[in-house]
Amino acid sequence: MDDLFSVHGRTALVTGGSRGIGRMIAAGFVGAGAKVYISSRKAEVLGEVAAELSEGGTCVALPADLSTEEGCRELAAALAEREESLDILVNNAGATWGAPLEEHDERSFERVLALNVKGVFHLTKFLAPLLLRAGTTEEPARVINIGSIDGLKVPALETYSYSASKAAVHQLTRHLAKRLAPTVTVNAIAPGPFESKMMAATLAAFGEEIAAAAPLKRIGRPSDMAGTALFLSSRAGAYLTGAVIPVDGGISTLA
Repeated sequence: MDDLFSVHGRTALVTGGSRGIGRMIAAGFVGAGAKVYISSRKAEVLGEVAAELSEGGTCVALPADLSTEEGCRELAAALAEREESLDILVNNAGATWGAPLEEHDERSFERVLALNVKGVFHLTKFLAPLLLRAGTTEEPARVINIGSIDGLKVPALETYSYSASKAAVHQLTRHLAKRLAPTVTVNAIAPGPFESKMMAATLAAFGEEIAAAAPLKRIGRPSDMAGTALFLSSRAGAYLTGAVIPVDGGISTLA
């Protein structure tokens, strides 16, 4: 039982790993002894974060733009040059947009769907050979997609493209889980409110009210997100696939 939650010695890629939820997960993996690659568009910031996380283990920066199929192909190729297999893929890179109904135009929808949905699909597709090489029926490789409770319940804000994209991520998770079984599991985490750049303005304005309304009466902590990702990536989570796990303090249970 000692290694039930261990990811020591495994190789992981975390997209959007330079900040927010991606960084929380990457830091958790590094601290648990995994070799972690992080990716985002801004190479300079990514390098700084990789250097900081490497103080506690191994973290490597691989800049990429995952809003296009070609960008996903290039990231997969860059990883394949360095690794023969991949144990864990965390599809976290994402974008949001909020605007009144009449102002929610094609450009905003395309920008959000391109990264949040198509990016998840294309990167998983291109990395499937490395994942399949790593996984066995006894110890599958893992894909973790980052959805949102906004894809489970109607959000208060007018984030139409974002909530639609996260609902799509949840269904894509189930579809990929069926296709990649039995040697790769695919699950989703649906976060509630966590401190991140995406949530910064909302938490600054309504953070106390959001925490007070949550059944567990607080905002999510980095350890909450890292712990769920570690569970899904370890032997403890090996029999779970096609699941969407809300990590939201119970908010998604509210009417």
